[in-house]
Amino acid sequence: MTNPLYDRLFAPHEGSDRVFLYLPDGAEIAYRDFLARAAAMASALADLGLKPGDRVAVQVEKSPEALMLYAACVRGGFVFLPLNTAYTGAELDYFVTDSGAALTVCDPKDAETLAPIAGKIGGQVLTLDASGGGSLVDRARDVTAIRPVETRAADDLAALLYTSGTTGRSKGAMLLQSNLMSNAQTLVDLWRFTADDVLLHALPVFHTHGLFVATNVILSAGASMVFFPRLDVPALLDHMPRATTLMGVPTFYTRLLADPRLDREVTAGMRLFISGSAPLLEETHRQFEARTGHRILERYGMTETNMNTSNPYEGDRRPGTVGPAMPGIEVKVTDPATGAELPRGEVGMIEVRGPNVFKGYWNMPEKTAEELRADGFFITGDLGTISEDGYVSIVGRGKDLIISGGYNIYPKEVELELDAQPGVLESAVVGVPHPDFGETVLAVLVPEPGATPDTDAIRAALDATLARFKQPRHYIVIDALPRNTMGKVQKAALRETYRDIARGQ
Repeated sequence: MTNPLYDRLFAPHEGSDRVFLYLPDGAEIAYRDFLARAAAMASALADLGLKPGDRVAVQVEKSPEALMLYAACVRGGFVFLPLNTAYTGAELDYFVTDSGAALTVCDPKDAETLAPIAGKIGGQVLTLDASGGGSLVDRARDVTAIRPVETRAADDLAALLYTSGTTGRSKGAMLLQSNLMSNAQTLVDLWRFTADDVLLHALPVFHTHGLFVATNVILSAGASMVFFPRLDVPALLDHMPRATTLMGVPTFYTRLLADPRLDREVTAGMRLFISGSAPLLEETHRQFEARTGHRILERYGMTETNMNTSNPYEGDRRPGTVGPAMPGIEVKVTDPATGAELPRGEVGMIEVRGPNVFKGYWNMPEKTAEELRADGFFITGDLGTISEDGYVSIVGRGKDLIISGGYNIYPKEVELELDAQPGVLESAVVGVPHPDFGETVLAVLVPEPGATPDTDAIRAALDATLARFKQPRHYIVIDALPRNTMGKVQKAALRETYRDIARGQ
């Protein structure tokens, strides 16, 4: 039997009494118990008729059982497809049907909505609630025979993560066992993780950061996590003295800084604070060091590649940069028009190559060919520079991607919804600076002749079609959008004009 990802992350801990998860209420879950329950889940899914390679779509609240389901999918050879809990039924319809999910696991309250969606493709639905109950757990509890770990290869698909495209159609990034395995081991070595580490885990587990960075690193090191359902700054500070590391998005650090309890004493036992998923303001970096004596380590990754670069564990962690390329990974900056590599210090498109880079986009060979070169370099869509000594700085994002609180928001998807609203002739969606989330969403609307868009009604309408994190927080109505001589909307001008609209919020 061989299953490289299971062998690397889970098999070494079978039978171990070491604590894997510390829960905020004081409960503990040992590796042995966690993996035994995951094995029962994997067997229950196989008993339902699932086969290796089948996709399992998962939209559930964060819980130990949700993490067990990930382990169960690796063990059974099923392709794990985590979905943001904020996605609406309309959004889920696309993800479930496009992936051809054999099983969808959801909160019990959503089962009625998802059953007909899954039924269209012959898929099944099981439930899992925030407290760890539901039909999935019931079936696992009733399993009478534990099936062996399924044989898989390093180049087999392990996960499918959807990342929205600027055309409004989401793309399913295919991540192989080898992609996840190599990145986890590289990060363990680079960030000096050992079995003695205790990670404060307050990230969601439907996202690369919380699942394939935080969780896989801890599993690979045989370490432990304090497993929070969500970001809770007082609870985070309560548990910080027992921990050694924290992985978070910039919002974590701005909110920690807003709590007077954050000081050198409460962070004395910590060895590493890591930030990613969105740009960390240099001001936040410096304020955190002044308060705690710790320099935040910022890194750069994305759904299609996991982690690409990192500031060093030992050495110069430079504010405003995401550090050099990680071992075994190549990063270059190219001319967006020609693909030719640019000299150090020049701004261009960031491209990445290495064992971390995904296989391609699910059922989208044309899109794969556009973004994944024949020589293995992935065109990230991010603009940046590389210094003479190799430090990467992200200076902008192609295609006007917005990152708010660590979540990617693609303006075109929001604009399509806005343009369909009564009284709206056209719209432009841009990200503007926000002191907590990094960026927030601004919608600029142009009314139809003689009409006045009802922004309250538009907000209500978007509740049914877009996840909350994608919805505009601010609306501006103007007579016409600024355009260049070619007719292209000048979003940079909009961002500059309204850059202070969310200040102080």
